[in-house]
Amino acid sequence: MSDPLPTDPGEARRRVADRLGRFPAVEIPPQDRRPASVVVALASEDGTLGVWVTRRAATLRAHAGQFALPGGRVDPGEDVRSAGLRELREELGVTTAESDVLGRLDDYATRSGYVITPIVVWVGEAPRLAPNPAEVAGVDLVPLADLDVEPRFVRIPESDRPVIQLPLLDTLIHAPTAAVLHQFREVVLRDRHTRVADLEQPVFAWR
Repeated sequence: MSDPLPTDPGEARRRVADRLGRFPAVEIPPQDRRPASVVVALASEDGTLGVWVTRRAATLRAHAGQFALPGGRVDPGEDVRSAGLRELREELGVTTAESDVLGRLDDYATRSGYVITPIVVWVGEAPRLAPNPAEVAGVDLVPLADLDVEPRFVRIPESDRPVIQLPLLDTLIHAPTAAVLHQFREVVLRDRHTRVADLEQPVFAWR
């Protein structure tokens, strides 16, 4: 059963940080994969707390047009936190501090050769966004009530792992974004330690 976050922003932030602090996130050694970071950014618009989901620009070489979370590869000299905060600033024009990072979720290894580390960042009252058109075709704030949705699982002949689909934004969102958002829902909204490493991406996202 869902346990809604408090309406008071300070209490909500503490609740999220507490649940993430009790969650034993699993790290995956990069080995031959490249480290990357994505941000689950908690922002409030008109009193509604939600998470920003972007749609990647059609001109990008990889995963063009797909739904995503702000993020990208970890550059030399960065850790996953600093990389995620940099990507949030570069993609959406939103500046946050290290102290706004409330915790992290499990690493997720992608078919395209990355190990993604999701970090959860508190933004609070949403500033005016300045999406980078070279990277972002659109951005939506998905209310937490909409994130508290049951996923769909389908089978494909190319893998023995179930493909996750999240019915959001009048469409179906796939892994890795769907896997991260589903685990966020389980850990933060339902206080359940659910793993997602075995959830598959659709074949179109393997490249």
